[in-house]
Amino acid sequence: MDTWLIILLAAVVVLLLLVLNGFRNMKSVKSLPEEEFKKDLRRVQLVDLREKEKYEYGHIMGARNIPMMNFSMKMNSLRKDQPIYLYDQTGRLSIRAGRMLKKAGYNDIYMLKNGISKWTGKIKSKNK
Repeated sequence: MDTWLIILLAAVVVLLLLVLNGFRNMKSVKSLPEEEFKKDLRRVQLVDLREKEKYEYGHIMGARNIPMMNFSMKMNSLRKDQPIYLYDQTGRLSIRAGRMLKKAGYNDIYMLKNGISKWTGKIKSKNK
């Protein structure tokens, strides 16, 4: 009986840590629905975190491609005095990138809620 109690207690602790980590991640970057995200696209640094092939297949007009694989090396090319709008396929990478930016001293960080997979706006694609 004691073994089950210990297992249950451990599961509760792990669950709490996961929830707290999720809240910590969300403090780094503000999630915006598509309509809000679209409003200021011309006045922000728009970053697509997906790999080059997916970016070329279709991306939001004006977006700069910085794949997550290279993000830690290239994020210092972003300006700290302008808002940064991040997006990826589903939104998961944007949370990680936002946390990295926050640690590096960036403050005005936003992400596209649910990623580009739910995007209904215009897309620019490279014609092959």
